[in-house]
Amino acid sequence: MQDELYIKRCIELAQKALGNTYPNPLVGSIIVHNGKIIGEGYHHKAGENHAEINAINSVQNKELIPESTIYVSLEPCAHYGKTPPCALKIKELGFKKVVIGAMDSHDKVNGKGKKIIQDSGIEVISGILEKECIELNKRFFTYHEKKRPYIILKWAESGDGFLDKDFKPTAISNTLVNQFVHQLRADEHAILVGTYTALNDNPSLTVRNTTGINPTRVLIDFDLKVPPHFNIFNKEAKTLVVNSIKEGSNENIQFINIDKENFLLNLMSVLYKEQIQSIIIEGGTYTLQQFINADLWDEAIIIKNEQLQLENGTKAPTFPHLPNKTINFSDNIIQKHIH
Repeated sequence: MQDELYIKRCIELAQKALGNTYPNPLVGSIIVHNGKIIGEGYHHKAGENHAEINAINSVQNKELIPESTIYVSLEPCAHYGKTPPCALKIKELGFKKVVIGAMDSHDKVNGKGKKIIQDSGIEVISGILEKECIELNKRFFTYHEKKRPYIILKWAESGDGFLDKDFKPTAISNTLVNQFVHQLRADEHAILVGTYTALNDNPSLTVRNTTGINPTRVLIDFDLKVPPHFNIFNKEAKTLVVNSIKEGSNENIQFINIDKENFLLNLMSVLYKEQIQSIIIEGGTYTLQQFINADLWDEAIIIKNEQLQLENGTKAPTFPHLPNKTINFSDNIIQKHIH
C-alpha cells in the first residue's frame, strides 16, 4: 500500500512537465528513508537531468541513500543519450531497494535498466500502479509501440450539428472551454488541420489563453493552396506542410512530399519520422472523417453548445460512439471518448 502511495506521488511530480519533455517520457521519482520522503524530482525537459538524478540531487544527507528506497514511475534508462544511464547511477550509489511503476517498452531500455540494477544485488519491484503509469505516458508508449503519434480528434459543434454558420467562422465554445482548448494545445506535441480549415479560418494554432509551448503545426495542403502570408506560416511555431508538390525547409517551415494514395498510412510514417508523439486533429470535417472512418484515433474531444442552432453550414463529422466522460462548462459540454 505504501509503495502505491509513493508511486502516486511520482506520477504527480511527472505531470508537472506535461508538454515539455518531448521526445522523452514524463517521469517522476522520490527517495524514501525510514518512511520519510528525503528527495523528490521529475524530468523537466529533454537534454536535462532525468527524474532519478533530480531526486538524488535534492537529498540533503547523501549518507542516507544506501539505506533508502528510490521510487520511479518508469523504468530507469540503461543507455547513454544526452545524459548518462540512470540505472548505472542507482547501482553506483547502492540504493537498498528500487520500486518501478511501469517498464519502458523503448528498444534502448525494455528491461535493461531493471536488469542492471538487479545484477548489482539491489532488490527491484516493478508493476506498481502500472496502469496509471502507462496512462501517464500514453503518448510515449503509443509512439514507440504503434510507430505513430497518440491521436486526439477534436471539434466544436452546435446543438444542430454544425461547425460554422453559412460556411463562415463562427464562435461555438465559451471562454472557459477556450482556455481548456489552449491548455490541450500546450499539453500535446502537434496540431493538424486540412487545406479548407486553414483557408476558411486562417488559424494560428498557437497557445494563447494559458502558458505553454506552441505545438508543431501540421498542414495537409496537397496542392499548396494556402497563401504564405496566412497565420499558420508565422514564426511562432514550426510548421510541417504535407503536400504532393514540394520538399525542403525554409526557416520554421518544412515541406514534406507524400503520395495521396494510402494517405493516412503515409502521414503516420511522416509523423513518426519527425518524432511527433501526440497530435490533435483539429479539422475540418473531411480530415476528421478520414481518421474516424479508418478507426485511427486514440481519444476524441467533442465540444457541444446545445443552445446554439446554426441551421446551415459545415456539418460536424459523423461519430457513432458514446462518450466515456462528459464535463459541463457552463452552457457548453465536453464529451471525452477513449478508444
